[in-house]
Amino acid sequence: MSEPGVIHDIGYQRYTGPRLGPRYSARSLYVHSVRSAYGLGRSPWAKVLPIGLVAMAAIASLVIVIINTQLPEPVLDYVGIASTFTFAATVFVAVVAPELVSVDLRTKLLQLYLSRPLRRSAYALTKVAALATATFLMLAAPMLVMFVGMAFSTDNGVAGVLEEFGGLLVGLLAAAVHAALLAALGLPIASLSGRRVFATGMIIGVFLLTAPISAVLRALDSGTVGQLAGLIDPTGLLNGVDQWLFGADVDLVSVGSFGPVYGLVTVALTGLGTMAAVRRYKGVRS
Repeated sequence: MSEPGVIHDIGYQRYTGPRLGPRYSARSLYVHSVRSAYGLGRSPWAKVLPIGLVAMAAIASLVIVIINTQLPEPVLDYVGIASTFTFAATVFVAVVAPELVSVDLRTKLLQLYLSRPLRRSAYALTKVAALATATFLMLAAPMLVMFVGMAFSTDNGVAGVLEEFGGLLVGLLAAAVHAALLAALGLPIASLSGRRVFATGMIIGVFLLTAPISAVLRALDSGTVGQLAGLIDPTGLLNGVDQWLFGADVDLVSVGSFGPVYGLVTVALTGLGTMAAVRRYKGVRS
């Protein structure tokens, strides 16, 4: 019998390699989460809905390009792409957000992530950033299709291409605003349940069931109440920002003189949603 308190060297090799630290962990988690959002590295069924939504948006954008080239004035610009596909982006978030966080909660992978060296706040912020990136790519894909189509069909040469490129940059900025808000709202809701079906249902409930309420208020009053009704609906809120900030021709809402209110509410909800995600994971047992 060995003596008590004696540590024996049984031949295990010590780790002498580099310790990459929390930044590397966060970056790896971010890349993995963006890939998971589109089903990369997973089964073919996991790719169907996210990649299918992107493909349908790209096909719709190609149809819009054909229509734009046949008319003296375009029926839809790059910001209009973001406004038109906001509903599709909410469906995308409702499906992808649970995949990014609910699986970790249900399978107890979260405890492994938080063991070391990744902090809880870094995990939450990384997941929000990954969801925002995936949503941005979903909105940016049809814009790129439109840019290629319109650039090749322009009659103004280099000047026409540069004009289209400027419109693309504005559209990508609108897409970034949409992606940031939807991710900040969707991820903390998804983190409330370890089951993807329940998490998706909760997100759809918040995102989509508020739309009829907003529509009823707009129908009942075309004045102040109607102009502020879009604030309670994420889709109406983002369309209102597009109308105020980018001058988009959106039929869904009419913000009137309340454009700055829509902008402030969007910034506030994005910040509050991100803080809610961080706070949520501070309360999760590891």
